[in-house]
Amino acid sequence: MLHVTPQITISDSELDERFVRASGPGGQNVNKVSTAVELRFDVAASTLAEDMKARLIALAGKKMTTGGVLLIDSREHRTQAQNRAAARARFAALLREAAKRPKPRKKTRPTKAAHERRLVAKVQRGRIKAGRRPVSGEE
Repeated sequence: MLHVTPQITISDSELDERFVRASGPGGQNVNKVSTAVELRFDVAASTLAEDMKARLIALAGKKMTTGGVLLIDSREHRTQAQNRAAARARFAALLREAAKRPKPRKKTRPTKAAHERRLVAKVQRGRIKAGRRPVSGEE
């Protein structure tokens, strides 16, 4: 079980972890041991709420495959256990971010005084610019 928040837990059956060989430096360890982790999570088939699924898809961006599967890759550590923990931590952080409901926007209007100040400032600025124009008889 992956505990995201006190209300949200993801069972291990919903997560698919694949271990692959990592690229880059590391000598024989890289060539022999599959330490990199690909964590896969099928968003559409998950038990998450529909609004949270939509926010998760929007937050994931390029991490989503065309089939609707969230793919998190971790290959920064030398051991499989550390990479697995790092991938799960990144997944949990993404889910915590998706769990936050956005605040509804409250419509506001400028006050009448602010509206008047804006119009007065526009007129004043127009007079300043009009003063820069050449007088018609001087040319």
